[in-house]
Amino acid sequence: MNPFWTQVVIQTTLKNKAKKNDDKNEPSPYKLAKAYREFWITFKRHLKDVLLITAGIFSASFGFKGFLLTNGFIDGGATGISLLLFALTKVPLYIWIIGVNIPFIILAYNVIGKQFAIKTALSIAGLALCLATISFPNVTNDNLLVAVFGGFFLGAGIGLAVRGGAVIDGTEVLAIFLSRKFGTTMGDIIVVINVIIFSTAAYFLGIEIALYSMITYLAASKTLDFIIEGIDEYIGATIISSHSEEIRLMIVDKMGRGVTVYKGRRGVGNHGEKTEIDIVYTVITRLELNKLNTELEKIDPHAFVVMSSVKDTKGGMIKKRPHKH
Repeated sequence: MNPFWTQVVIQTTLKNKAKKNDDKNEPSPYKLAKAYREFWITFKRHLKDVLLITAGIFSASFGFKGFLLTNGFIDGGATGISLLLFALTKVPLYIWIIGVNIPFIILAYNVIGKQFAIKTALSIAGLALCLATISFPNVTNDNLLVAVFGGFFLGAGIGLAVRGGAVIDGTEVLAIFLSRKFGTTMGDIIVVINVIIFSTAAYFLGIEIALYSMITYLAASKTLDFIIEGIDEYIGATIISSHSEEIRLMIVDKMGRGVTVYKGRRGVGNHGEKTEIDIVYTVITRLELNKLNTELEKIDPHAFVVMSSVKDTKGGMIKKRPHKH
């Protein structure tokens, strides 16, 4: 290993571990190699987070200055509150972005953790700096286009920041806190907050602007979901059949997907007998669902299949193995 990187690893990864374990011995080659690997994994992850958050800041800024600000439309959440206060007071938006989100940053520190709060604070400061210093062209004055594409770029910015491990809209943090405190769902809390925001906008800015702002919010929320959950929507399929081996081979060979097989007992019959059986589990995209059902119908029309949504996957054979046609 390069002497420079050896010292970097010793002074970062290994030093932190030594403090926790009170270990003052010289690190062995194995420990050094393991720490080197951990260091690079952490470094690449932080670099990816920085790039995602930076892209999110520029996307949100473009949504603000290229679309929403010139037409006076607002969004939901903390950004919506900031836009509403800007429209009513004419105090620069970047000041409101910081001021409105400060309570949410403090709340994030207490509810989620120090690292998340620091990343969120830096992200919001970066968004405010971008809004204060960088000019974007006004793309269009068509109200519908402004509402749709302003929401699109704003939602993309918020989604990219979330994928980078931070938020540039603190409403999610408040929703997490209130859902834990009162036992309600985050979705219900966000809906209540946005109803208040849009009702206030309708009163002060007019019904038409409030209605267009709701279109902005819908476009932003759908784009946010798309960015966070990805292009593919995964489905986990649990298959119980007496032809489990044939089904396993079909999934691996024909569909190019990985499988997990585990032991189970197939219910209790009328006479109390229990049957040992292999249960097959696989994860596919929704586009492959029809093919899976077709192949299962060929092998075992009476197979018991349970399907559930999967938010995301990591590793395995979801995206790596090519299909056989």
